[in-house]
Amino acid sequence: MLEISLCTIDAILKDYHVPSKAVSYTELQRYDSKEDGLESGEVRLIVKADLQNGSSVVVRLKNEPDVSIELIERQSQFAALLKDSGIDTPILYKTGQNFAKWYWIDKYSVIVTVEEFVDGELSEIDDCLAKKAGELLAKTHNIAEANQFHVEYSVLFDPFTDNDLFAYTDFLSHAEEFLAIDQPLYENITKIYKEYMEVLSPLKSKPRYAVQGDFSDCNLYQTKEGHLGVFDFNRCGDNNLYCDAVMQAVFQARLMEYPKEYKDPESVILPAFLEGYNKERPFSEEQKRMYPYLYAIIHAFWSMDIKWKEDSLMKKLKRGDAKAVRGQLEAIRQTLLCLKPMPKR
Repeated sequence: MLEISLCTIDAILKDYHVPSKAVSYTELQRYDSKEDGLESGEVRLIVKADLQNGSSVVVRLKNEPDVSIELIERQSQFAALLKDSGIDTPILYKTGQNFAKWYWIDKYSVIVTVEEFVDGELSEIDDCLAKKAGELLAKTHNIAEANQFHVEYSVLFDPFTDNDLFAYTDFLSHAEEFLAIDQPLYENITKIYKEYMEVLSPLKSKPRYAVQGDFSDCNLYQTKEGHLGVFDFNRCGDNNLYCDAVMQAVFQARLMEYPKEYKDPESVILPAFLEGYNKERPFSEEQKRMYPYLYAIIHAFWSMDIKWKEDSLMKKLKRGDAKAVRGQLEAIRQTLLCLKPMPKR
């Protein structure tokens, strides 16, 4: 297990020209794949260091198989570009000309970055904040496009690859079992999916630009002035900006906390987010035409419903409950057939 001390933190802060020493620190996140040092595999440690001058910084240390120092540097450059362009995001400190540096700490080789700690992290969102979040996302997209900025890395939400929002790939991997339960129904579902993806196929050839990649309850904050800011560029990569807009909107509408009076949060949050986005970066007629097909796919193959919830399709399949599986397959088919236009407030 990677261990760190105040002395080590102070040495890092000195390298990064942070104008104060640390008086204490707390762990914000830790992941060690094993317990026996460098050869154990990946490690991630994020600490908050409180400084003598009353401020705080976040020190991120990681060594992960798919993460290079070049990637972290590029992600940090994008965050710095957004900051310089007026987006609220934490100050990133540099060591020399770079944001990222290799360190040898407690028998671990880790890549380190240092940034300002910001208060006001959001866990609950209402329609007003959702609209601001949509505006913020659109502004980051405009900046990425205007600067032709790219980060060559996979993103969480990409409809043309296996992604964390909807689980068609997982659905497809159980084809034989579904065919045995109801072949015509399964074949009809896959036929509809392919037709919808064909409608969306022109997006594949559109330019892709850098996106923050995860507008979640862990990564947004509200400033004292009421503005929204974004931090944590761990999932920053290139994506089609329209796809990112829709998929982040659905994420906001389904996977955050909401006011108790919202009986159906998505019916409030989704249109508010899209309204805010459209204000800063208007949707084209082509994008509006494509929306029902992209949303139907997301909704029909929503990851929670396919594999995570206790009554998910995969768990029903594992239990051997053919009747329940057939019922959910029919629900998926009906969801695909229900094409909803882009919502407005």
